[in-house]
Amino acid sequence: MCARVGSFPIRTDSRPYLIRYFFSDYKDDGTNVLLDANENAYGPSLDLAPAGSHMTNGTVTSSNLNVNSLRLNRYPDPTKDLTPDNLFVGVGSDEAIDVLLRCFCTPGRDKILTCPPTYGMYAVSAQANDVEIVKVSLNTEQAFQLQPETIKSTLSSDPAIKLVYVCSPGNPTANLMSKSDIQQILEHPTWNGVFVLDEAYIDFSPDGSSLAEWVTEWPNLVVMQTLSKAFGMAGIRLGAAFASPQISRLLNNLKAPYNISSPTSALATAALRPENLAIMRGNRAKILEQRARLLEELPKIPRIGRFLGGTASNYLLVEILDKPRNQGGHASNESAMALYERLAETRGVVVRFRGKEVGCEGCLRITVGTSEEVDRVLAETRSILQDLGYDSKTDTSATTSREEEVKETEASGVIA
Repeated sequence: MCARVGSFPIRTDSRPYLIRYFFSDYKDDGTNVLLDANENAYGPSLDLAPAGSHMTNGTVTSSNLNVNSLRLNRYPDPTKDLTPDNLFVGVGSDEAIDVLLRCFCTPGRDKILTCPPTYGMYAVSAQANDVEIVKVSLNTEQAFQLQPETIKSTLSSDPAIKLVYVCSPGNPTANLMSKSDIQQILEHPTWNGVFVLDEAYIDFSPDGSSLAEWVTEWPNLVVMQTLSKAFGMAGIRLGAAFASPQISRLLNNLKAPYNISSPTSALATAALRPENLAIMRGNRAKILEQRARLLEELPKIPRIGRFLGGTASNYLLVEILDKPRNQGGHASNESAMALYERLAETRGVVVRFRGKEVGCEGCLRITVGTSEEVDRVLAETRSILQDLGYDSKTDTSATTSREEEVKETEASGVIA
């Protein structure tokens, strides 16, 4: 049989919104400093050479990696109140986001509510499931906190809203949401939906910040967490959702069979052992030390503006100005875009442009890396901003305003 000649018209036959989303904009050549995806630069929180194991060509084999997925009820933090009945384990938190939509929303009819600026996968999954998105922005005048009264009013007026997705710490804002604001929404007297709290970065926050145990008190609360961030194990793709036993059963009934492999289960179980939790906490301490360093050193660079949001995660949201602060500089998307592009394309340092998101004019999100990576991002940022000068027209390299708008929109559309 002859091969059929021609091209598949993917841009016309696929759902058009899918073309708009990107998960990476700059590829790694093995030498880049990747401070764009909020990964743990110190690697997995595993002792890679424990007793009874050996490493061959970078691969660890061990009789101690006992596969026992039931121990994942300890993920990510042992508690006396949560049990396996409260647990859904999936392929990263993204599977939980999607399964919740498929469980509670009827395509073409129901809606979700999000609070931008926020994690982009809520919108991607909603649109993939033909679920409309209602937006109530975070309060940009109050450090990107929730607006509980507006959210409650919106829920009261639209019974088609079945899920509320909130990220805490916020992404890209790095701030913890107020527990009292969340409680106000949970106490809504008439709304019959599910409040989903995404705690992917909670391990970088002060102790006691997690609301995971609240699921034993609030049957309409789901709390998502992951091994991808503080545990440095994004590669095994393991996330969890804590919920009431009723919701947990529904989610587990919907997920694909055998979706968590035996190696993933074994590595996750190993990561929760005391010796490996100690490694995680040690790496976290190093990240928090470098976060404090960025908070201190970045503002010393001319044309670095305010840190927006909070400091409760392993990344920071920072303004890039059109000229130095002492000369009346303002946050500038053109300047932020120029720095973002030159860091990646000429210096091998990849961060995230977030300037098109609500309240984030002129902002870059910078993941906290190792000491050496922080050295490099500080040095390269200072060098590039000095080279760019103070005329925003030089920042755009003679691009037209339309071309600049397209570049900013594409860069802001990268999801992570």
